[in-house]
Amino acid sequence: MAQQQPWGQQYPAHPQKYGPPAAWQPAPAPVPAAEPFPASAMRASHTDRDRTVDVLKAAFAEGRLSHEEYGQRFDAAARAQTYGELARLVADLPAGPMQGPFGALPAAVPPAFAPHPAPLVMPPPQRRVNGLAIASLVMGVMSLPTFGVSAPGAVITGHIAKAQVRARGEEGAGMATVGLVLGWLAMGGWVLLILLAAGGA
Repeated sequence: MAQQQPWGQQYPAHPQKYGPPAAWQPAPAPVPAAEPFPASAMRASHTDRDRTVDVLKAAFAEGRLSHEEYGQRFDAAARAQTYGELARLVADLPAGPMQGPFGALPAAVPPAFAPHPAPLVMPPPQRRVNGLAIASLVMGVMSLPTFGVSAPGAVITGHIAKAQVRARGEEGAGMATVGLVLGWLAMGGWVLLILLAAGGA
């Protein structure tokens, strides 16, 4: 039976001295896959490649890509023939100037870089119209064809409506005022007729 060698003799303490095996070499960074979109097979132009390179330059300057990743993707952008190939190069980067045809974005903007939505502005609540103000206006208008019969009701409901509008913050102050004016005019007309009749007698 062969004698087992000590650990230090069986495995060298510094494998870097002999050079790392091939399996230890770092693999090139994989290019992320992009979601296919309807125009991914459309041929790309030189302008589209330039826009993709602009996104890669911005990502490299911000530290999102290493020097090796930037070089690999830069070369791939120069060789890309379709929108799908360009979109694949920026699928994991914030959307920049590179746009797909017909307004399609090759890569979605991460939530951290998305613009903040505008605050929702709720319309102010509508104030309720006072019911007595409506009644005062109706009775004030009806005091003319009824020869002032509804005039007292227009005056009474008008004064109550104006007090409630001030206390409750309701609508209808104008209608109550019109009802009061018509009611007082009708009642004043009756008083004038009575005085004229008494003077004539």
